[in-house]
Amino acid sequence: MSETVPFASLGLGDALLRALDQLGFNSPTEIQQRCIPPLLRGQDLIGQAQTGTGKTAAFVLPILQQLNASGPHPQALVLTPTRELALQVSEAFAALGQSAPATQVVCLYGGQAYHHQLKALKRGVSVVVGTPGRVMDHIRRGTLQLESLRTLVLDEADEMLRMGFVDDVEWILGHTPEARQLALFSATMPKAIERLARSYLRDPQRVQVDAKSSTASTVRQRHWVVQGINKAEALGRILEVEPADASIVFVRTKQASTTLTDQLLSRGLRAAALNGDLSQDLRERTLDALKRNRLDVLVATDVAARGLDVDRITHVFNYDIPNDAEAYVHRIGRTGRAGRTGEAVLFVMPKERHRLRSLERALGVQITPMQLPSGADIERKRMERFAERVRSSIEDQDLAPFQALLAEIQQASGKAPDQVAAALLYLAQESSPLQVPPEVRPSEARTEHKGREKPGARHNLEHSGERQTYRLEVGREHGVLPKHIVGAIANEAGIDGKHIGHIRIRDHYSTVDLPSGMPDEVFRALQRTRVCQQPLRLSVWEGQTPSGSSEAPKSRGKKETKAKFKHKPSPPHRRAAAS
Repeated sequence: MSETVPFASLGLGDALLRALDQLGFNSPTEIQQRCIPPLLRGQDLIGQAQTGTGKTAAFVLPILQQLNASGPHPQALVLTPTRELALQVSEAFAALGQSAPATQVVCLYGGQAYHHQLKALKRGVSVVVGTPGRVMDHIRRGTLQLESLRTLVLDEADEMLRMGFVDDVEWILGHTPEARQLALFSATMPKAIERLARSYLRDPQRVQVDAKSSTASTVRQRHWVVQGINKAEALGRILEVEPADASIVFVRTKQASTTLTDQLLSRGLRAAALNGDLSQDLRERTLDALKRNRLDVLVATDVAARGLDVDRITHVFNYDIPNDAEAYVHRIGRTGRAGRTGEAVLFVMPKERHRLRSLERALGVQITPMQLPSGADIERKRMERFAERVRSSIEDQDLAPFQALLAEIQQASGKAPDQVAAALLYLAQESSPLQVPPEVRPSEARTEHKGREKPGARHNLEHSGERQTYRLEVGREHGVLPKHIVGAIANEAGIDGKHIGHIRIRDHYSTVDLPSGMPDEVFRALQRTRVCQQPLRLSVWEGQTPSGSSEAPKSRGKKETKAKFKHKPSPPHRRAAAS
């Protein structure tokens, strides 16, 4: 393509140009340069690009440019396959539309209480971002009216196909004005997406780009799929064991930066937050503390970290997976500079694995998996540091008074010198224990033989070998299909479709087999999740389908079993309702 041109040449208004400048975006990426002009002209468009090419801004900027303040109903709708992507697109609208206060954006996705969404829609919105299922629910309820819609964007269309949402997307398309503009973005173009494009787009402009981002060869890139323990605990473990000088931890929001900073401080780490709420003076003092070795960990948002250049940084942690490869490259470029080696660690939620694959394809690299340090690793590192402090004291301190005290204690107790010394070492480490409590060692977290979970243990939904059957209070009478259940569980529990077992649709309810060992927070989220306007009210299935009944599932060669997940002894909210 031709050389990069400035944003000002693409036809964007002054307010958007100011927002781009404030965010540190100097020039458009290739997909932005090629998509923004036709979208501003009102053309339909097919954009084929991997994650990492900057495609979100490629459609957000034209939408913001064309919004007007009149009318209470949405002028633009962006459909995404997951709530995480919906939230990210909403954040992009908020960041890029900061100079346009009249812009009202609402994010609609399953798992969030309806009253928040209804309140926003009643107040009036100009842009709706959402997942297909929740958008359909609002259209059916009459709470989302699309007669004023001017632009519809299908983001990550191939992911929507993979998750079984294409029929839902077509249903939504059938409820939009014929004259609306339609833009479709997809990393790949399977036949079903091509058919969708032929059916609904009018003489579309086609744009196909490849990501040009690259990462430094001096940076070792690793990823950890979140399982067993939470991300904050995992981050603390890595920082304890790896020889990190200074680290930057990238998070998505200001709130996350302050929350995580507090968690790291409680572990005894010298940490500080860097976000957009900091004054320029405080920002400069924070960076100076990092440079002068008075601070070891900086928890930062992308915007706040722009222009940051500190030689001490050996580790970059992508605590929240970045929106695209360009942001990823920008983040990890903070280490491995001037020929030095650096470490980049990416935390990936199970439901974000497809984004990891997209990053790898876009960058042409393999981000290798890593194992977290074990409890034994942490203990060994703590012992080494403690022993070094003891050796240093022997060499540097006047120990004569303490030797006299040691002799007195030994004589009074009648114990051997090594026993007394061991007791003193124990007391010295009591406030900062060298040993890791067994219940927080991931390799040792096991469910006891009676099904009661050990304190602090968390379950790995993706890798458990056992299945548990759950009942859902939604069935044929509500119009539910297996794809609706798969989509809801994939979004709320972060379980890949391949890990979701048999789904049996009954007249008044359904059952589904999931990996056993569901954490309480996931269980509660699925109870609140709505499918076909019905709350799932998930519960453990404790019944058996009578053989030969009209509702008995077809045999698949496996014996039906009773539920055995008894995480807590018979709590009322987990008992299956009588069928």
